Amino acid sequence: MFPSAFTHNITQIARTLSMPERFQHSPLRNLSLEHLRRRNATLDTLFYDVKCVSAEEAFYISSCLAAEGAILIVPPTGAEPLRLCDTVDDFFLAGGAKIETLAIAGVGSSALGSAALGRNIADATGKPVAVVISGYGIADAVTEAMGGSFLFGYMNSVRHAFERLDEFFGRPQFGVATRLSTDKLCQGSLDTQTVRALLVDPRLSLKLIVGHSKGNLVLAEALSDLADNEEGHARRLAEALTIVTISARIAMPLPFRNAIDIMGEWDWFGELNSRKSVSSAHIVPQAMHHTNTELPNHIPVTAVLEEVLARVPGAEIVPTVIGVETDKPSAQPETAESTTSMSTENAASTPVDNTGAEQADTTYEPSPVATDTDITRETLLATTAPIPAVDEAEEKPVAAPLPYKPKRGFRRGK
Repeated sequence: MFPSAFTHNITQIARTLSMPERFQHSPLRNLSLEHLRRRNATLDTLFYDVKCVSAEEAFYISSCLAAEGAILIVPPTGAEPLRLCDTVDDFFLAGGAKIETLAIAGVGSSALGSAALGRNIADATGKPVAVVISGYGIADAVTEAMGGSFLFGYMNSVRHAFERLDEFFGRPQFGVATRLSTDKLCQGSLDTQTVRALLVDPRLSLKLIVGHSKGNLVLAEALSDLADNEEGHARRLAEALTIVTISARIAMPLPFRNAIDIMGEWDWFGELNSRKSVSSAHIVPQAMHHTNTELPNHIPVTAVLEEVLARVPGAEIVPTVIGVETDKPSAQPETAESTTSMSTENAASTPVDNTGAEQADTTYEPSPVATDTDITRETLLATTAPIPAVDEAEEKPVAAPLPYKPKRGFRRGK
């Protein structure tokens, strides 16, 4: 647990150092939510595999722990560091058009947990992953006070009623906020609208979407809005997408009903927020809600995703091995045809002396090889070297006399 605690402490220290700068914008909102955001980062340390996030990366994203709608580009372990994109336009400027996997985390909804989930998914696919940060605002705090942490599947409609509070107190413009009007932003959460904007953007060709916990609900809302307003695009997207939900079974809209639901066998928290009418496609034995590999009964996201995607037709998995070079292909063994062709070329390149008489055809016969049945006692005696005789008359070495008189019971040579 020490690596996770180290990453958590780095994040909290860097968060403290950036506090004066953050309080210059919306001081009342930031002061009232700061202790809750720090608590969420601690929760994500327990629920997500944050040890795979380096100290430099944790320091880098600490000032945007609750940046709702911001996008992280998370490469696999050992590749270049992750990148934080404030808006959708910044995401494509950073090379987001090449990304094929989108992820949404849940639980504390912090950037630290989102980065950890994205790193696990990137290790499973071998490619960079785009992760939308769910964030934490006033609407989330009010919904949590009403029991939304344990009933987020049923209290989500109440959450949207408080989106105007975030806009009133000056919510930062992350994600797709720069493209939408105030009335449009108040109709839904910023993380949901950012996910929807990425789904309909023609520059992006997504093949895999992974959600965990409350992130599954964000994904379901974005897909439902897409299916209601752009049915044709939703059907085309459903044919190319593979949707995987982890630790919460959420009912997806009609074109996206082929989602793969992964649940832990002992995940009571996920069952509390899941739809009973939706069945689990994959159950992880003796696993609970968290994905932190340093705690027992976790869901190993990387291993489970590799196993699940291997059964999906057309899914590409590029496993990454850190620190191990791929063996070079060994040389092909020489066959009889290649040997014959080489000898023919050598013969053709060798000059032949035709000044003498015509050479007679020579036939080469292989020499007989003795088999087990041809080996007789006489053959063995003839081929076996004689064993030199031991001279019995040769005098054996005798130990030298002792310089002192041995005591009673002392046996010489023992």
